[in-house]
Amino acid sequence: MSLEDYAEKAVRIALDAGSQYCDVRAESVKTIGLTIENGEVENFVSSRDSGLGIRVLVNGAWGFYSVSEPQSFGVIQQNIVDAVKTARYYSEYKKHKVRLAEIRSFTDGIKFQVLVEPNVDEMVKLGLESDKIIHDKKRIIKSSVSMHHDKFHKYFVNSEGSKITQDFDDVMANLSATAHYSGLTESVSTTEGGRGGLEMITGKNDILVASKTISDKADALLDAKTVKEEKATVVMNPDFVALLAHEILGHPSEADRVLGKEMAWAGGAWWAGKLGTKIGSPELNVIDDPTISSSLGWYKYDDEGVPATRKVLVEDGILSNHMQSRETASLFDTEPNSSMRATGYSFMPLVRMACTCIAPGNWDPAEMIRDVKNGFLISGMKIPSIDMLRYNWSISCQYAQKIENGEVGGLLRDVIVMGNSPEFFDSIDARGKDFQVRPIGNCGKGDPMQIMRMGNGGPHIRGKSIVKSVAT
Repeated sequence: MSLEDYAEKAVRIALDAGSQYCDVRAESVKTIGLTIENGEVENFVSSRDSGLGIRVLVNGAWGFYSVSEPQSFGVIQQNIVDAVKTARYYSEYKKHKVRLAEIRSFTDGIKFQVLVEPNVDEMVKLGLESDKIIHDKKRIIKSSVSMHHDKFHKYFVNSEGSKITQDFDDVMANLSATAHYSGLTESVSTTEGGRGGLEMITGKNDILVASKTISDKADALLDAKTVKEEKATVVMNPDFVALLAHEILGHPSEADRVLGKEMAWAGGAWWAGKLGTKIGSPELNVIDDPTISSSLGWYKYDDEGVPATRKVLVEDGILSNHMQSRETASLFDTEPNSSMRATGYSFMPLVRMACTCIAPGNWDPAEMIRDVKNGFLISGMKIPSIDMLRYNWSISCQYAQKIENGEVGGLLRDVIVMGNSPEFFDSIDARGKDFQVRPIGNCGKGDPMQIMRMGNGGPHIRGKSIVKSVAT
């Protein structure tokens, strides 16, 4: 019996046991990967996993059961019945009953495009060449290149008639270069990749080009200066904007955070209750879009079978929407908008951003810089620190450069950018015509913790914030 057969049979068992709604995700993933450090292949990874994640809704309460590599339906059947019984028991003590917003059912099958099928030999060859490029600078003391290819098969079926298959591949590479000289150590890293084949790290985001960039920058940062703390105009590049969009725009737009359901372990949203109100300048326009091809957040249906849609979260500085599940949409009296995803079959889906970005504007990035008398060009994401409500934040960058009278100066190291969300959003006065989506491969949320992949990005943007050195 195939996983799909198990899934469809599981729905019937759940309904017969008294569940008012049931959905099942039958999923499999094959992974190959490797790590190279200082010219040596340190390890290979090859793994397979498959199983079922079964949700039941009974009298307004959820039950959930997952199983890996199912071999016999007898055990599965009993556990589904037990999940229904547990949900029914829980419902007696649940004050706020779950209600699901209505959606259409779909029957569909999607195979996402792969132009160049990855294989281990090509990945090793590419990784070793990348590592060699990183070590081209004499002061580089450590290089690291990790690469992996994941092949996913997902089948979704629910008691309302949906039957949806999605097949896709993810290819990613994590690169880092560490330089050392005279007691000072500097590291620069990057992640490249997306939803597709080997072309995700050999095309426009070629890791050989990225390897030279991080090597050059890590070496140059050994000779860079630090900064004195000041509040100044900042021009942020798309890679830095990607992390900013993720942390202070994406997460607080997830409806479960807005409702306070994640407050105990992951925080809430400072703009809860502010839909329809001004939260930034007219230059602040924010989207979440799972239809952007090749992004790690690209899909046609979410894990509730809702068709992927582009969402406008902030329009001309006005908070206009949140990311919604069927459950939260019912509470907000709105429509679900394809925002429910789980790391894999063994987890309940959560409200998750897909590809949250600041939308492009009409400025040439060079003009944005020429217009600055005193400020900084901020480049590359590094480490975020955000409070529970996503109000106060600080994000370190890979490197920065001083801007004086429209001219960009030399590199500055160990730089942190700080601000509070409403003040910074209100200060944004320019968005570039350029637009990039960057891969985010390790976003954590939920209890138990789920690590999710997604895209984030935007253009160059300009605003005002505090810039300081890590050491001050």
